[in-house]
Amino acid sequence: MALFPSCAEISNTNSSVGDKGDLEWLSNKSFSTDALKTRQRATERAQPETEELTHASQQTCPEREDSHGRSKKRKKEKKKKRKKEKKSKDDSGSSGSESDTIYPSDLLKQENTDRHEAQVRVSGAFMWLDDLQSPTDSPFCIDRRADRANWEYKSLYRGDIARYRRKGGSCLGLDFRRQAVSWVEGDPKKRADRKHERYFSSSTRQLLRSDGQVVLPVTGATNSDSYIQLPACTDEQDSSTQAPVSWLNPLGIYDPGTSLWLEGKGQPEVKGDQQGVDSAQSTSSSQITGRVEEFNRKLRENPTDIQMWLDFVHFQDELAFGSGSFSAPKDSDGDMRKMSLRAVLEKKLSIMDRAVESNPGNVDLKLEKLRLCKELWEPAVLLKEWKKLVFIHPNSAPLWRKYLLFTQSNFSTFSVSKVNSVFGKCLSTLSAVQDGSMVSHPPLPGTQEDILEIFLQQCHFLRQAGHTEKAVCLFQALLDFTFFKPDSVKDLPTRQQVEFFEPFWDSGEARIGEREARGWKAWMLQQQRGGWVIPPEQDDDDDDEQEDPEIKDKTWPKWKIWLDVETSREANHWLPWRPDKTKGQSEEDCEDPDRQVLFDDIGPSMIRVDRPDLQLRLILAFLQFLGLPTSSGKVSIPTDSNVLLDDLSLLEEGPDTERPLTSYDLPATGMSAVGHMTFLSDRRKQPGLCRAGEEFLQNVLERTLPLVSARDRAAVALCWLQYEKLKVLRCLRSGNKKRLKAQGKRSKRLAKRLLKEPENRGSLALWREYAHLEWLLGNLEEARKVFDTALGTGVSRGLNDPALCNLSLLYAQLEVEQASKSGPVPTSSPAVYILAKLAEGATYTPFSGQINPVAILKARKAYEQAFLNLNADSKKWTSSLVGCFGLFQYLTMGIDAADAVYGQARQRAVNSDATRRRDWESIAVQHVALLRHHTSTNVFPLSRLRLALTDALSLLPSSAPLWHLYLQTENRYHSAGRTRRFFHSVAKKVESVVPYLFAITAEQRLKQLLDSVQSSSIPGDALPILPENGLSNRIRCLFEAAAATEHGAHCPLLWRMYLNFMVCDGNAERGSGVFYKALQEVPWVKGLYMDAVQLFPERVQEFLDLMTEKELRLRVPMEEVDILLED
Repeated sequence: MALFPSCAEISNTNSSVGDKGDLEWLSNKSFSTDALKTRQRATERAQPETEELTHASQQTCPEREDSHGRSKKRKKEKKKKRKKEKKSKDDSGSSGSESDTIYPSDLLKQENTDRHEAQVRVSGAFMWLDDLQSPTDSPFCIDRRADRANWEYKSLYRGDIARYRRKGGSCLGLDFRRQAVSWVEGDPKKRADRKHERYFSSSTRQLLRSDGQVVLPVTGATNSDSYIQLPACTDEQDSSTQAPVSWLNPLGIYDPGTSLWLEGKGQPEVKGDQQGVDSAQSTSSSQITGRVEEFNRKLRENPTDIQMWLDFVHFQDELAFGSGSFSAPKDSDGDMRKMSLRAVLEKKLSIMDRAVESNPGNVDLKLEKLRLCKELWEPAVLLKEWKKLVFIHPNSAPLWRKYLLFTQSNFSTFSVSKVNSVFGKCLSTLSAVQDGSMVSHPPLPGTQEDILEIFLQQCHFLRQAGHTEKAVCLFQALLDFTFFKPDSVKDLPTRQQVEFFEPFWDSGEARIGEREARGWKAWMLQQQRGGWVIPPEQDDDDDDEQEDPEIKDKTWPKWKIWLDVETSREANHWLPWRPDKTKGQSEEDCEDPDRQVLFDDIGPSMIRVDRPDLQLRLILAFLQFLGLPTSSGKVSIPTDSNVLLDDLSLLEEGPDTERPLTSYDLPATGMSAVGHMTFLSDRRKQPGLCRAGEEFLQNVLERTLPLVSARDRAAVALCWLQYEKLKVLRCLRSGNKKRLKAQGKRSKRLAKRLLKEPENRGSLALWREYAHLEWLLGNLEEARKVFDTALGTGVSRGLNDPALCNLSLLYAQLEVEQASKSGPVPTSSPAVYILAKLAEGATYTPFSGQINPVAILKARKAYEQAFLNLNADSKKWTSSLVGCFGLFQYLTMGIDAADAVYGQARQRAVNSDATRRRDWESIAVQHVALLRHHTSTNVFPLSRLRLALTDALSLLPSSAPLWHLYLQTENRYHSAGRTRRFFHSVAKKVESVVPYLFAITAEQRLKQLLDSVQSSSIPGDALPILPENGLSNRIRCLFEAAAATEHGAHCPLLWRMYLNFMVCDGNAERGSGVFYKALQEVPWVKGLYMDAVQLFPERVQEFLDLMTEKELRLRVPMEEVDILLED
């Protein structure tokens, strides 16, 4: 038998020739002919019907698709009705996409079947060519049905095609009472036609961005009684199309559509929706094209317009994604959005290349280019470009500040030593520019102020990184370098002065803040005379103080012990270690080498501070670094204050309800003091510094007070006394009476000592603080005596003295608070008497209980005259005068008169500059506090209080006291929607993270309120009716929105709050992602690592290794904890 039947004749012919060997492979010797004979007999039996069907195969094959479909339906119906037994393999195979092949083994098994079944089986399938008994004209079958399985599964074998049948209409995982799935399958084309476009689709977004069409009523076709006619604008008249005048429209008043209707013509039919979309698309595209052409034309005519280049770059975002609320391509996947973002970035970069090429000396364009390249370039390439830029422009302080922020926040290349060296290089370069050593680049205006700000930024960077010893040494060295400079080196360049300063620093001589510190100048004079006489060593008669054990409880987990010991050492060991020569100590006796500070760490950062105002700012900045409040206005807010926010007291220490008018005197700054950088939820912070720190602070103040002028000396003394008052307030909040009593004694002793100084006896500011201190301690009669004594010495100066106005305002406010506890404040109250005597300007006598009505009228006239004579830009302008006038009007005439006074002051604030921001903030706080106090004691509409708050916050969006008042007002009435809208409107306008922080605080407080309600003892049937809220998602979106802004990305407080919220909300895995995301923005903040140790205690060793790698200050290694546990 031939292996290929078509070659059987060839093999027989060739075998006769004799080439048997070449064609033997065509024959199959093992093939049996029995099966073939059986096959032929069955074929002959069905031959008549087969021939008929074979001749008609060409006509029946095109209809195969319909016959298959009908047979399939018949089989399904038959199976539904009968439900008896499954189909055989042959029946199931006949329903496939291929026809069945008849094998001889099948014929042997079914030889006795019905003839009709064999006939259908043979005729309804494809046949081999050699099975045809009589060849036809068209020996082929046309299959017009496309088999999609061949494309989907990339195979012709039917076994590769997955087949299944759905059993029933149910679906696992659904609640059949509320949810269901419809398995009805329809035509996909019809479903696509019925699909409506959503609000975020591209066509709808274009329709929203397009300008609305102006529709004007026709004058003659509308009844005049139904509406009031208004004349059209000139722009609309010009833009409206006028129909041509004709015999149908003689006056030209009909629009083109009406004219066509009168002529009997119709407008072209266009679908309404499609017409609106097309017109919107054409309008939007024409507007965008026009703007692009305008940008190109202006930049071509004036390529030196820097702002135009920057606007053109920012316009690319609107060009790509739109500017509306639904402009982001939300229906596209992440990969497509990344590709579009990358394309936009590359387009922006090409524009910036053109801009830099046209303006090669402009720094702003180069900074914008580097900001864009942050997403495209590698960190090493970006760092190289930054170094090249600061090399080209070494005299630009804003450029250096941006470069320093980049080195701080670049996690891949960050380490504390690298960033500290960059700070030193920056300050030394700018100092060389300032003193003229660098001849190639002249100093720019404001260089001295910028140098001092960068120095303060370096000190706060070291504080946040945990290296408080280096930061304190920087302040000590600069104070010595500034105030105790020898006369022989004052005319030398800064670098040579630093070389002369190094021997003094390494000599071991006492520095500022230490005992018996004499200064650099005295040391150099004594060195010229032969050096100091070393005093004899003191005998160690004094017993060493018994230190408390560092480990309080050895049963705690190791991570908790580490956190407690690290916090304790942070609070007590922040001073640099110096060997005590009287005890025979040397540098080798130091247990922690990082507590010693070398001159190489601080030498490059020495700068010259020659101006008296900058010298006072340096002293006050050092006091603020140590924790003293500086509300005098002499310390300017840092340029990038968002980087310094790391203390939660900014959001927690709000106004006191018991002191509604006077609790805003010392607002929190949001910057943690030295020694207080711990984990975020630490509630064990002491009111002041440690014992050694308090002694150090006292030495600093006593040493620096004689160095400044008398006026500046009063400002420093005021800060000192306010610090004592702040410690008393913290003791009051803690509720510890024993500590309050001890602190009160120390504070009063210091206040009396300061007031005994001859130059301070006439300082009304110090008398004010001392009287307020007595009032806080509960000594009301003693406080009144102090107030009366101070007023008796200076009241004759009247309203022209700001200090006297401030003193009288505080005295009157305290009296109002005290009188309101027992009821309404009468007109003949001590507060009215104090304010009337201030306006009168006569000799002051204590209040006796009676007030002359004529004196009240004279005082009002004096206040009105003084208020009218004030100019917003004059030096006589003070917030205390406005406060006195407003409080006087409130007590004598009512809240409306007081509101009018503050309203006039607010109008002046709008028209003034931003230099008097602190005065305007004080006036706004006094106004809102007075309205809130009146609301709590009388019936008063809340809308006026809201209006005052919103107006004040629109002018001062970064004021923490105003935000505290706003939250207290809105949280009381649970108006979350109004609050959210106002927060959003303010946050998108300002470059500050403070509105975002208070918005997050408001949502967190609302969430805590709802959680407390749900967890309270409410009956079980009432719990399901509480509304489900998405506050967690809203808070997380607020965090993400704040972190996405340029001013919020590098805010340590924001990231620490975000991390705590995610973990406390139960999302530990997402919280871990937030921590590593925060490391990319604020890797230098030690408090962030301490928060991570508290929230993820099982990974404490990983965080400690990371701190060691980045060179953050680690005071207690885990190995030392093990040693302490063994001891």
